[in-house]
Amino acid sequence: MKKINLIIAIATVTLAAVSCKTNNEKEAEKQEAPKILVTYYSQTSNTKAVAEEIAKKLGADIEEIVAVNPYDGDFNATIERGLKELEEGILPEIKPIAADISKYDVVFIGFPVWFGTYAPPISTFLENVDLGGKKIVPFCTFGSGGLESSTVDLAKAEPKAEILPGYGVRAARLDAMPKEVDNFLKANGFIEGEYTKLDEFPEQHPVSDEESAIFDAAVDGYPMIHAKAKTVAKRSLPNGTEYLFVAENLPREDKPDMPTGEMKVYVTVAEGETPVFTNVIR
Repeated sequence: MKKINLIIAIATVTLAAVSCKTNNEKEAEKQEAPKILVTYYSQTSNTKAVAEEIAKKLGADIEEIVAVNPYDGDFNATIERGLKELEEGILPEIKPIAADISKYDVVFIGFPVWFGTYAPPISTFLENVDLGGKKIVPFCTFGSGGLESSTVDLAKAEPKAEILPGYGVRAARLDAMPKEVDNFLKANGFIEGEYTKLDEFPEQHPVSDEESAIFDAAVDGYPMIHAKAKTVAKRSLPNGTEYLFVAENLPREDKPDMPTGEMKVYVTVAEGETPVFTNVIR
């Protein structure tokens, strides 16, 4: 009987130790999880919608970057002011940030793309905070593109931070954003779950008449793209096909100052739907 009691006692202690160790490990994992802050500047609420979706998915803190002098004029007035600030290096004043940036390991920075880079209030934000040693995740909304170029500028502005892959979405495609954000966060390890991993694009080939028609339909009506597709590569999507076109800008008599040269244009064709372009890299 004593021997049985001793065995029971040892088993109880062992189970307690395992349970304690498991709890300690869970607590350690919880403590080691990176602390994330989602920051954003938004003029028309498009970037705000993306920021709120990211913060909701991550359960992260969120902080809005607010300009003291809002860009509340019409479109032309905003363009004129923004271009002047960009060209002259003017940093528009922003309201103080409430969050203590030093407490966060990962900072998501969201913005609308103006003139191929982040809107000027983001420049002020970067000037006012210390992001050295942190991981930065850019996200943005745009008319045609700008994630890639603004990410390059972000890396130049924050050489002591690690810039992680970012997410961008056309304002015209905001309805697709929640699903894309979910896939982006899973693909980059911020949340768990299955996600769509796409194959690499194959080599480019000259466009066929059918592929040229797909390109033309995708960019039709968008005033900032006046181009002819030259080559293309395509890959399968869960519900359709994605094309990567290399196109040549065509001269325009009405806008002779428009950019020339080649551009890359991403186009998706979902099953049963018309082609739509998702990103332009100039």
